[in-house]
Amino acid sequence: MESQPAALTAIGDAALLAARARHVGLATEVTTVFPDALPSHHTPGMLPVIHTPLAVHDCLGDPRPENAGGLLAGLDSAVDGCVSGIFDAIVTAPLQKSSIATAGFDFLGHTEYIATRCGAEQPVMMIANDDLRVALVTTHLPLRAVPDAITTSRVLSVARTLLGDLRSRFGITAPSVAVCGLNPHAGEQGHLGHEDAACIAPAIQQLQDEGFDIHGPYPADTVFNHAGANADAVLAMYHDQGLPVVKHAGFGSLVNITLGMPIVRTSVDHGSALDLAGTGQADRGSLQAAINLAARLAQ
Repeated sequence: MESQPAALTAIGDAALLAARARHVGLATEVTTVFPDALPSHHTPGMLPVIHTPLAVHDCLGDPRPENAGGLLAGLDSAVDGCVSGIFDAIVTAPLQKSSIATAGFDFLGHTEYIATRCGAEQPVMMIANDDLRVALVTTHLPLRAVPDAITTSRVLSVARTLLGDLRSRFGITAPSVAVCGLNPHAGEQGHLGHEDAACIAPAIQQLQDEGFDIHGPYPADTVFNHAGANADAVLAMYHDQGLPVVKHAGFGSLVNITLGMPIVRTSVDHGSALDLAGTGQADRGSLQAAINLAARLAQ
């Protein structure tokens, strides 16, 4: 590993990480460390690991439900370490949600799990790079459940978190936000759905009355070329409304940031890419971007 912007410590199965490094030909020395004696700086070629054992090692490209408990235990250790001040930030790698669910754990995703662990009432997922930020009102919901989840109170709460963190975390003094409608053409004055006028618009109006620079609801198929192009962030109503656009624009350089938390958490912009496991061909660009942003936000 080359020079990094912070002292990095991995949490995982040390023996498995060492074996995978050898498998793809990485000259990385994996060393076991303990929370009370973490390295103070990054040493290229060294990977300090807080050992959290997994039950099954013979699982290259084939996530096993038997490992779910160990994976979540490592995630718990990372969150608890941030809350206690041992760590300054968490950078998460992808987890295969299906294998964790098969093991019987209630796991919708990192965002929801970490928020519950550290008592955050309104976590907000945002995918971003230097050019574009997209936050979500709803995250990992089936599409048929989304309309019922779009309420004025939820839009208000998510928008407040987004505006607040753009100020406090990103240093934008007077952030501007463009809000997507839920339905095509933002409801077409009620002919294509009522949620835009009945639920989203009142939340925007209330925030405008409080002095915030927030506007919409805009049709989602044009917001990125118009109002959103000049805003500090776009607020989308659901996962596959906003994320395809931002991922098409910057896949590999994007970072997943969880807003509304007492800790700093970033992640990659992609899934587990099981077809690339063990090939050495995975693109590390998003992981490096997530590390860089976590270091910056932590400061």
